[in-house]
Amino acid sequence: MSGGPGTARAGRHCLIAMPTIAERRRAFRQLHTSGCFVIPNPWDVGSARYLQHLGFPALATTSSGAAFSMGLPDAAWALPRDPMLAHIRTIVDAVDVPVNADYASGYADDPAAVAENVRLCVETGVAGLSIEDATGQASRPLYPFELAVARIRAARAAIDRDGSDVLLVGRTEGFISGAPDLDESIRRLRAYAAAGADCLYAPGIETREQIAAVVAAVAPRPVNLLIGSATGLTVQDAAALGVRRISVGGALARAAWGGFMRAARDLAAGRFDAFADAASGADLNRLFADDRTRRAP
Repeated sequence: MSGGPGTARAGRHCLIAMPTIAERRRAFRQLHTSGCFVIPNPWDVGSARYLQHLGFPALATTSSGAAFSMGLPDAAWALPRDPMLAHIRTIVDAVDVPVNADYASGYADDPAAVAENVRLCVETGVAGLSIEDATGQASRPLYPFELAVARIRAARAAIDRDGSDVLLVGRTEGFISGAPDLDESIRRLRAYAAAGADCLYAPGIETREQIAAVVAAVAPRPVNLLIGSATGLTVQDAAALGVRRISVGGALARAAWGGFMRAARDLAAGRFDAFADAASGADLNRLFADDRTRRAP
């Protein structure tokens, strides 16, 4: 896909001009300037199109949801760069709203290699991408501070060289990688902002005090909050704390897996009770038939 003139596509009763990649990127940046929005995480084309159907203004990929859908664990060694790039492009091509890529640790340790991998991710048409500081190693869960900052700086430089205006999210993974130190997380997020991250993200922070501290520390840069479980927080609560966007990670994929696993266990036990909660085939046919017609060339 390119950022050139919009592509006119036939709707059922009218011709619809689909937004270009450049237009999606501009809209995505605008979403971060005020208020608070939810950016849910689909794991395949069907879930992406349904979330778009519900009116969400942007979507984000999920490394865990993608991996589980392929029968893999959520690990860079299990779902490496090239298959992940193919997955990201599939989601970008499936919808008309901006897509933020969960790009793990950039699939490299060295800043120069991170920069090259970021360039490849930008080519998929994403409106944003995140780079995290987790190493995947239990003995050393986070990259050393200076190297972590250099990796964000390299990602920023790669985006700037491309001229694509892709939004860069700097993530620190301490709270979900066995190093839950709020002061260190804030130190890293501030440094990532100084290195060029447009949005900051510390998955795993949950309390109002932690969230407020992160928001205040990196202001005026926007903060992404992960809500992947029933924490009791609402969108209104997060907005009141100053959060600009809320993602759910692999929670929607896990919720879908939960329903499937309950139904499958019932089936294995000789029962069909769980099918009572199944979505209507007629409703799904109608949704995707209408969507296909709207997007038809």
